[in-house]
Amino acid sequence: MTDLLYSEEEEALRAAVRDLLADHCDAPGVIARTESETPHDPELWKALSDGMGLAGLLVPESQGGQGATHREVAVVLEELGRAVAPVPYLTSAVVATEALLACEGEDAAELLAALASGRTVGVLAVSLATAPDALFKAVRHEDGSLYGELTGIADAAAADVLLVPAEDGGLYAVDAAAVTVISQVSLDLTRPVAKVTFDGAPARRVTSDAPTAVRRALRAGAGLLASEQLGLADWSLTETVRYLKERKQFNRPVGGFQALKHRLAQLWLEVVSLRAAARNAADALATGEDVDVAVAVAQAYAAPVAVHAAEEALQLHAGIGMTWEHPVHLYLKRAKADSIAYGTAGGHREALAELVDLQAP
Repeated sequence: MTDLLYSEEEEALRAAVRDLLADHCDAPGVIARTESETPHDPELWKALSDGMGLAGLLVPESQGGQGATHREVAVVLEELGRAVAPVPYLTSAVVATEALLACEGEDAAELLAALASGRTVGVLAVSLATAPDALFKAVRHEDGSLYGELTGIADAAAADVLLVPAEDGGLYAVDAAAVTVISQVSLDLTRPVAKVTFDGAPARRVTSDAPTAVRRALRAGAGLLASEQLGLADWSLTETVRYLKERKQFNRPVGGFQALKHRLAQLWLEVVSLRAAARNAADALATGEDVDVAVAVAQAYAAPVAVHAAEEALQLHAGIGMTWEHPVHLYLKRAKADSIAYGTAGGHREALAELVDLQAP
């Protein structure tokens, strides 16, 4: 029987990450960044990766990483979700890293060590909306260079290196300086997406089997995204309860009204259930058991709960929740954007139906 409860080490990791984020990632600072030319926070990324070694959690120690598991990464993502931290952790330390873990050879090993150190940010050049089993767009490879255009690439603006699938079936590493990155309009300003244009960009092949590497990367991304969504939902619930205890109407706390108690109780049940699904997905990725089913279950459930929690937070904070200064809009936008990242809840339900041989209605 798998133990999905947090271990002492995981709780210690959570406390350390939360303390760091409390010092480096306050809401006014995140909001100010979304209004600037650089939504990513390089200092926070350095503190997380260089200071705490979190960028290399999934990388074996023999390859320059920490040799941890997806369970520890899930704890980090919960805290990053709780703070809506504008860092490329999911895209670089999870998705790009998992893609490279599926590759062999010196180039891949060298890149993996660079990503594990955090000094290099890697991004898989596949649209953020792509589900693990979905088809993905590729570019043309000719004489060692790449040509084409890819859209919806999350955190491309922060990348030092891009991992790019080509039409010949290979996955290629391309320096970000060799491509053109143009920002696209993004609802979630803390995880911007971009259009990337390849016009003869020099490329190094890291594997000849891009589909396998991409599928592994997107599956891990989808499974661990549920932990980020859990962090978002948990913050939304906790902050809303705190606010409703403080705010008074008719000389009594608003949280004492029966109708609001029922709404919060329902939300609490959803968040607790999401925690179970997210933990199960992280554990499945760590052990390799029933991974596809666990990831599909987590993503089928996570998006609606995260969006519902953020919507309730916005509504129950009333007028102040509608202001730009209050951070709740950051959580709603991230929850909405996450709801289509690595496949929609409906898409994951369809995938789950096939996996367990259950006919859709």
